[in-house]
Amino acid sequence: MGPLKGIRVVEFAGLGPGPFAAMLFSDLGADVIRIDRKGGHSPHKMEILYRGRRAVAFDMKNPEAVEAALKLIEKADGLIEGFRPGVMERFGVGPDACLARNPRLVYGRMTGWGQTGPLANAAGHDINYIALSGALHAIGEKGGAPVPPLNLVGDFGGGALYLAFGMVCAMLEARTSGKGQVVDAAMTDGAASLMTLFYGLKAMGMWQDARGENLLDGGAHFYGTYETKDGKWIALGPIEPQFYKELLGKMGITDVAFAAQMDRSAWPALKEKLAAAIKTKTRDEWDAVFDGSDACYAPVLSLSDAPKHPHNVARETFVEIEGVVQPAPAPRFSRTKPKIQSALAGSDNDAALSAWGFSQSEIVALQSCGAI
Repeated sequence: MGPLKGIRVVEFAGLGPGPFAAMLFSDLGADVIRIDRKGGHSPHKMEILYRGRRAVAFDMKNPEAVEAALKLIEKADGLIEGFRPGVMERFGVGPDACLARNPRLVYGRMTGWGQTGPLANAAGHDINYIALSGALHAIGEKGGAPVPPLNLVGDFGGGALYLAFGMVCAMLEARTSGKGQVVDAAMTDGAASLMTLFYGLKAMGMWQDARGENLLDGGAHFYGTYETKDGKWIALGPIEPQFYKELLGKMGITDVAFAAQMDRSAWPALKEKLAAAIKTKTRDEWDAVFDGSDACYAPVLSLSDAPKHPHNVARETFVEIEGVVQPAPAPRFSRTKPKIQSALAGSDNDAALSAWGFSQSEIVALQSCGAI
């Protein structure tokens, strides 16, 4: 099950990108055990970022708990933590201590600002990290304020995905070198990396440092969202001439002004005309008009509607587990097919530790001293 079957990962419980990276490992077949804080937050089954892995609650101020954590780490291929720099070291499970016990360990560190730099120890959230990378400045309507793209660009895109990719790369390298290493995944770095295309376009003079005036930020009339007659929305993106021609044909637009597709000075006026045309039909009517076409069209679906769309249903993009509708594992593999290993499991010390090789007497000893 899954291409990462046989990989073991220890996750120190955190928020957002750390759990998401751990979920990705689990979804793709890795055996992930989460170390919760004793007496801390116990995730609800609807917190699906925590799905598919066992959990154990440790009191990391107890030396026996620290030793138990190191025993788990000895058996792991990777470790995920998302604390500020220095916190794991204070717990006694920093990179030096862990690599001394397991030289092949890939130690994944997930932070906003990174392990070094003037801001390394400052508090922050996704919005702050993408602000520093240039990403936030580029998103929003013309003349309006920057618009946070949820926390997709910092926490999950620039954070968790880069952490998971970096860790898998380091695990592959460790198979030949026999040596582990630290992966310093900073959301500022990842968000900046995601902006590579746009920094390139800016260098070529093809991107302006102004929101809503460029090809892919809603400035172009043929790349944006439009409200329909019934107050719903559609998304259009026919950049290529042949797709743009199909859009005009499907909509019955014959106005010669639309021939100037790439004339930036014409975009504002064409956008108003297109908006007026879109307003003449409901979203369902536009769905029917563009069905099967190459006009680069899609309805803008809510979180409630998206799982019901025929394409998502056909691909099983969403699944339901214990009454909770949630995204299925991605991407797809032809042979080693991923699967959600289980719904959320809370802290279950006996089962979790037993699965990782702890004897019953060791578990009882940890319980007796209050370590778990």
